[in-house]
Amino acid sequence: MKRFFRVTLLGLQMLAVMLLSAAITLRIALHGHEVTIPELAGMTVAEASQAALRTGVGLNIENRFYSTTVPAGRILSQTPAAGTTVRHGWQMRVTESLGPQQVTIPDVVGEPVQQASMNVRRTHLDLGTLAHIEAAGDPEMTLAQTPQPDAGVDQPVVNLLLSSTAHPSQAFVLPSFVGMTDTAANRWAAALGLKVIAAAAMGSTPQPTTPGQPQPAATASEQAAPGQALAAPAPSGGMVTAQWPESGFKASPGDLVRLTVDTSASPSALLSHSASASPQ
Repeated sequence: MKRFFRVTLLGLQMLAVMLLSAAITLRIALHGHEVTIPELAGMTVAEASQAALRTGVGLNIENRFYSTTVPAGRILSQTPAAGTTVRHGWQMRVTESLGPQQVTIPDVVGEPVQQASMNVRRTHLDLGTLAHIEAAGDPEMTLAQTPQPDAGVDQPVVNLLLSSTAHPSQAFVLPSFVGMTDTAANRWAAALGLKVIAAAAMGSTPQPTTPGQPQPAATASEQAAPGQALAAPAPSGGMVTAQWPESGFKASPGDLVRLTVDTSASPSALLSHSASASPQ
């Protein structure tokens, strides 16, 4: 009997040692290859790559932004932040600075998509979203663009709204109505099938909502057909000073657009802008 207990005790001791060894091995496996993320901001891409390699993590340039404070070719931001503990081999995501914006956004409205694409890339910009909307005339013609010509931008990306005689999606890139007369903005919105709510700049401005979330239900005084002004019409000749959603967001026929109109602007100054900005 004593021999049996001694053998049993010895077996339990061996099992305990095995479990302890397994726990230590597992801990080493889980934590023995952890590394601390270095600070890469301000480094050149080559320097950041070497620092990541020495640390034991990968480096992925996820975005490129213009910056007036960080020279071109240097790291603007990083994820995860410096000091974060991650597993060996973790892929870091960084944003490279393009330096101050030195390109001019070309005006490609009215051009076929092939020519517009070449003109965009010729200025070292990239094509972003290509949205379509049914429109009369030739297909694949550029109806609108964001950013607007000569505008300041954060990223080297231009989004285009193209015409289509038959396209399965009616979604398109919302153009900018800012700077147009209220008449021109309503005419363009009507052509796109949008509903418009206008408010005087000195009056109560509609509260913005997050793009993509449901808009507040229109009141009885705000119900109208697509393209018609839903609020009391602003005096003809007023200038649109703000809009929501902003240009560049996805929109569809029947969506609601809220415009702020400045009625103190000069009608003669607005007329020339309206003629150049209105869709053909």
